[in-house]
Amino acid sequence: MAESMTERVASALRHRILSGDLAPGSLVVEPRLAEEFGVSKTPVREALRLLTTEGLLTVLPKKGYLVVTVSSHDVAEVLDLRMLLEPHACASAAAYADRDLLTTLRELLDKQREKAVAEPLVSMEYAYSFHRALARGARNRRLDEFLARCLDETSRAYRVLPGLHAHLAADQELIEHEAIYTAVAAADGAGAAEAMRSHLRSVRSAMARQFERPSDLWA
Repeated sequence: MAESMTERVASALRHRILSGDLAPGSLVVEPRLAEEFGVSKTPVREALRLLTTEGLLTVLPKKGYLVVTVSSHDVAEVLDLRMLLEPHACASAAAYADRDLLTTLRELLDKQREKAVAEPLVSMEYAYSFHRALARGARNRRLDEFLARCLDETSRAYRVLPGLHAHLAADQELIEHEAIYTAVAAADGAGAAEAMRSHLRSVRSAMARQFERPSDLWA
């Protein structure tokens, strides 16, 4: 089925927000978008309403829409959901793991390692794809779709919070991914779930530090 104009506009704007191209707090207005996409205001308005329901935009009366910020509460909610769902997905991926999945995971890990220090955001894209591959490997469409949204929001946090780049380049990130891969490759569901829990605890600690750092007064 062909993508509707509303879906096309929503998809493009969603990508800009999640990638950080539209920074938190940016103002988005209908006329400007309609002109950019060469469409009427109706599909733009519908796309903006859709992104508002997804929590990516908020209405600014009589002015337009604001790109939502990334708060500590937002991050905590997303990571709680990931902790509830992703270990289970990992265990399922270990149960269903085949050569294609393992090859994909191995290639993504190698690329993540290659880019970790010099290009942390590129490395993050490979890390994101690693987690998405595991979610798809669980062979549960609804679980995969829900985790995709959680991973998108985590990815956005990494992009708009520069202090997290050091975590992306740290050996710990790669070591934890390797542990997940090893358990999945060994068809060790319990081990894969625990490796994912350990990894998510590290992610949560790194995220929390971005909101809890003391002011310069304490330097």
